[in-house]
Amino acid sequence: VQLQASGGGLVQAGGSLRLSCAASGRAFSSYVMGWFRQAPGKERKFVAVISRSGSSTADADSVKGRFTISRDNAKNTIYLQMNSLKPEDTAVYYCAARQGGGLYYTVGDYDYWGQGTQVTVSS
Repeated sequence: VQLQASGGGLVQAGGSLRLSCAASGRAFSSYVMGWFRQAPGKERKFVAVISRSGSSTADADSVKGRFTISRDNAKNTIYLQMNSLKPEDTAVYYCAARQGGGLYYTVGDYDYWGQGTQVTVSS
């Protein structure tokens, strides 16, 4: 599967952005999908994950209550709605995919990665 992330940009603190990740290939609904982010000089970190059907999600404590992951299997797309953005949310955001059931939280769990989209939050 190939992944294409989009929707990043520059936003003021307190603002919102919606990221999208479009997948090409077949059987999108067989993939668990995740969002990760990487700030300059830092390691890539887990943000959110959604199950194959979309019925289960989980997110990092740092974004809980502000970010929401969702998916539309008919459109082969996942989303990350980001509200109440903070300067510390500034990073390159990556979507990732892997086959299998359950939820996965680490970089090494995923087999496919998008190219990343930059999110910059100004104070």
